[in-house]
Amino acid sequence: MLNIDEVIKYFPNQLYQLLKNVSLQNQAVESSLQEIRIRVNRPIILKLRQADILIDYKITQTEILQTLERLCENSIYAYKNQICNGYLTIKGGHRIGITGTAVVDNEKIINLKYITSLNFRIARQILGCCNKFLKEIINNEDNTIYNTLLVSPPGKGKTTILRDVIRRISNGVEEMNFTGKTCAVVDERGEIAAMYKGVPQNDIGIRTDVIENISKSKGIKMLIRSMAPEIIACDEIGSKEDVEAISQATISGVKGIFTMHGKNINDIKQNKYINTLVENKQIEKIIFI
Repeated sequence: MLNIDEVIKYFPNQLYQLLKNVSLQNQAVESSLQEIRIRVNRPIILKLRQADILIDYKITQTEILQTLERLCENSIYAYKNQICNGYLTIKGGHRIGITGTAVVDNEKIINLKYITSLNFRIARQILGCCNKFLKEIINNEDNTIYNTLLVSPPGKGKTTILRDVIRRISNGVEEMNFTGKTCAVVDERGEIAAMYKGVPQNDIGIRTDVIENISKSKGIKMLIRSMAPEIIACDEIGSKEDVEAISQATISGVKGIFTMHGKNINDIKQNKYINTLVENKQIEKIIFI
């Protein structure tokens, strides 16, 4: 169960106490909290799995800035690159989305100012959630995996399942006589391993290497050159560059497991790049979640 203090400790004292009292009065907060959303001059919203809790307290711009400063350990400049990407990751793997006024130079965001909202997205790793899919992913004949694509609409758990698959194939699956494999993860947005100061906050297995804050296409090439992975994984593929890097990896003998947004086979066919992988049999299994 979530320890609410590891998230709300970043809020100014008055807000901390307010949120602490709400969690004490409602046990569902710690058991099913998904998000804490704060917006300037708006009420606080706690998003639970079952419903939202609205707290009649209007956040000020100063309180949002104070919260951001605490998240950045009083050195916002040191976290500038992450802020420009629109999020921070804190200990525990929780991810804070940030919005404000973007400062753009040469079509690149170089800063965010006048921060107007923060979204604390609660990380909940579900160990064992991939178990029912493993028999489709693991190729026992060759003691490896099939090149696999996990497909689901947003918010249906594909990243959570991907993370658990990585953990299991990295550690080995004893009940299937599957020995652990060297895995490499391109964690472009920090959602799989949830790195905090270089340390994964999620359990991704004992044989897994992670590179984060880099595009999937560049990350795949770097990991293949430097870490000699047997299996490579990344989340939400879709671009031409992603697919070209994946194609090169599979041709060189590296197996892969990936995710994409979609509901059915038609969604795959509509992405001509991913569909090419399927038609060329570089994707061997498609699992709809």
